[in-house]
Order: sequence, then structure tokens, then C-alpha cells
Amino acid sequence: MAAGGPDRGRPRRPRNAAELQEQIRSTRGELRDQVRHTRAQFDEANARLTARSGRNLLGAIVLGVVLGGLLIVSLVIWKPLFVLLAMALVGFGTSELATAVRTAGIRVPRVGAALAGVLAIPAAYVSVLPSADQSGRFHSLPVPLVPGGWLAAIVFAVAVAVVWRLVEQLITPVPARALGRDVMVTTFVQLYVTGLASAAVVLLSQPDGQWWTLSFVGAAVASDIFAYATGLRFGRHPMAPRISPKKTWEGFAGAAVATVVLATAVTPWLLDRPIWFGPVFGAVILVTGTLGDLGESMIKRDIGVKDMSSWLPGHGGILDRLDSILPSAAAALLLFFATS
Repeated sequence: MAAGGPDRGRPRRPRNAAELQEQIRSTRGELRDQVRHTRAQFDEANARLTARSGRNLLGAIVLGVVLGGLLIVSLVIWKPLFVLLAMALVGFGTSELATAVRTAGIRVPRVGAALAGVLAIPAAYVSVLPSADQSGRFHSLPVPLVPGGWLAAIVFAVAVAVVWRLVEQLITPVPARALGRDVMVTTFVQLYVTGLASAAVVLLSQPDGQWWTLSFVGAAVASDIFAYATGLRFGRHPMAPRISPKKTWEGFAGAAVATVVLATAVTPWLLDRPIWFGPVFGAVILVTGTLGDLGESMIKRDIGVKDMSSWLPGHGGILDRLDSILPSAAAALLLFFATS
């Protein structure tokens, strides 16, 4: 065939089995080289993002999708599944914080803190379930905002953790001043993690509470994601450089737009509230989520750690993901009762 014909540039057809094997080996080698090159480029880009943002982006995305899927399934299928998820998160979160404060010489009982939190969550959920009337139908109105059973569950969690620490004192004594500090921080761990997390299950227990829970968690997560993405791309002006150097006002602005838009969109659909309530709901979650993030950063700064733990690849610790959600749970519960 003349040069320049239609077959010019095509791979030559192998003449025998040996040439076919050689061509396969050559093609396989080229594919391996291409895969290595592509992976090296991806690792280099991921390393640049990690250096700039302080987290493994790929790991954060994968884990975020998994946790988000678990959350949606637990809320949509059966409410008690969310209670089980909350028990696991509170158990790990309290133990994680108890471990982290030990770097500052503060002894909070890890097992006792986790056990107290795990037991308090279902107790808080059951204590405020709407009661049924004589016909067997559940009341449509919410239960009281400050039920004794909910407060009793929180007090119980504090008592269990403190007594556990006092028992440890009998085994391994420390000076009275150090013990007093340990007891105060042990109480704080339960109020911070267990107390705020229990607000989420109290909200969940209300009629249509699963949609409120899904909405406030979704708004808090959207705020975190867009603050991160906007700050990474446009961040120039630090919001609180001494507390959280990577948090910027540009990121806060991006989070504000995303949170308010999302909250406004879901308000008539999931919350059964007038459209004006959406921006209010979004603004409240934005503020409480941001304060929760900054508050946890202050705790980490005071005890001298970068992350609460390394349990979640790309995210740090459990509390590093719950820092904005915990105070938002209490705010969402107050908004629920204020508008019911």
C-alpha cells in the first residue's frame, strides 16, 4: 500500500504469537507508566491542597460522604438508628476529649466519660418522647422545652463521670488542687459533648423531629464545607488568627451565602415554617456553628494539640467534625420550640 494510505500510523499487526506477547507486554508497560504519572500528578496536587488547608482532601471527602449517608439513612428509615449513631459519636467524642486533655496534665476518666455519655443519650431521647392519649394516638404538640427527664439524664452523666474520677483518686491519689481541676474538666466534658449532643436527640424525639435534625445538620455541614472551599480559594483576611489561623472572613461570607440559601430552600419543604423563617434559621446555624468551631479551636490551643485525635482520616478527630454541630443542635431545638 502506498505511503500516506489509510493504514499509515496504525500499529503493525503481529505476525506470530511471540510478536503478540511482546506487543501485549509493551502496551501493559505503557499503561503502568501512564497510571504512575497520573497518580504522581494527583498526589502532588493533593499534597499542595493538604499543605494549604491542613487536611487530606480526598480522605475528607470520602469519609464525609460515608458519614452523611449514615446520617440520612438513620433519620429517614427509623429514628432510633440515629440514637445509636449519636451514642457511638458521643462515646468516642467524650473519650477523645478525655484523652486530649491529658496532654495538659488533666486526668478525665476516659472509660467513665464514654460510658456516662453513651447511657445518657438514649435516656434523654426516651424521657421526652411524646405521650399517647387514651385512643392510642400520639399528641401532635411538642413536649415541654425543659423536661425533668432530659435534665436528669445530663446530671446522671456528670455524676457517673465525676464519681468514676473520685474512685480513681482512691487508687492513684493526686493533690487536692489537681483533683479539683480534674473534676471541673470532667464536668465540662459531659456538659459540652453529652449535654449538647442530647439536644439533638431531644429534637429528634419531637413530631417530625427527624426533618429538623436533618436540616440543622445539613446547614451546619454546608457552612463548614463552603467556609473551607471559599476560604481556600479566596481567603485573605483571617477571622481569628490567634485561635484559628486558617479561618477567614471570605470563608465566613461563603458559608453565610450557602447556609442561608440551603435553609431557605428546605424551610417550607422539611420544616413546615413560613419562608421568612429560612434566613433566620440559616443565620442562627451559621453563627452557632462558627462559634462552635472557634470554641473547639480555643480548647485545642489551650491544651496544646492540633487535632483532638487522628481517628478520622482527613478530618482529625470526632470532635473536629462535631464542633459546629453540637452548639447548632441546641440552637435548632430552641428555634423549634420558639416557633411551635
